Amino acid sequence: MYQIKAYLKFLSKATNQHGVHSPFVYNFVTKCLYDKTNYDDYAKLKLYKKALENADTILDITDLGEGSKVLDANQRKVSKMVKTSSSSKKDSELLYRLSKYFGFQRILELGTSLGMGTYAMALANNSAKITTIEGCLNTSTFAQSQLTKLNINNIEFEVGNFTNKIPELKHNSFDFIFFDGHHNKEATIQYFEALLPTVHNDSVFVFDDIYWSKGMTEAWDYIKIHNAVTVTVDCFNLGFVFFRKEQAKEHFKIRL
Repeated sequence: MYQIKAYLKFLSKATNQHGVHSPFVYNFVTKCLYDKTNYDDYAKLKLYKKALENADTILDITDLGEGSKVLDANQRKVSKMVKTSSSSKKDSELLYRLSKYFGFQRILELGTSLGMGTYAMALANNSAKITTIEGCLNTSTFAQSQLTKLNINNIEFEVGNFTNKIPELKHNSFDFIFFDGHHNKEATIQYFEALLPTVHNDSVFVFDDIYWSKGMTEAWDYIKIHNAVTVTVDCFNLGFVFFRKEQAKEHFKIRL
């Protein structure tokens, strides 16, 4: 019910490119978010998703985040996980376009799951170095085995609690960080602040499920007003954060 009310409120305030006056954001919306190109790699993403949907594999799950709103069992079938716990076709294609548009070279993903989003970003730029962290060993191992079969070799798979893993990364610099693991207000804010030392002027953060719960929306509101943040783009399912010092502080709600 919270998500339904939030979506109706979002629609009442959201706009398209015609409500955007910043050239940088206008180009991002029209050339990335609204890019209708049917990239050849989309077919690869579709095949991978189909393979997951047809998989009979059952995984013993260690869930360190907020868990699934649909799947409660510690043993989960991959074919069901892909429908509830994995990046959707729409989001995977958007991650692909995002990585291609900005040409990210150093990527961090918090929450590998079955590797749909990971695969999309890897396909977009095979010279990029992607580090993806998953809390569940079995899920990470499965995703790695599947992407290895597809000859994807620019991904470093890490397993562990984000709270323990993130401090090991604070001396790195990332072009892009995708937050898609722990759908919790306090954790999201903690990870955001812990990873701020890794950003540069053109870094991009993306937060998944910013309307997952009232707490997640509160986390998103906190991030928007943070002094380090200049521009945000709220697309309901995903929230985009930019740190460009040359930009005036603005917040946009864009319909996809």
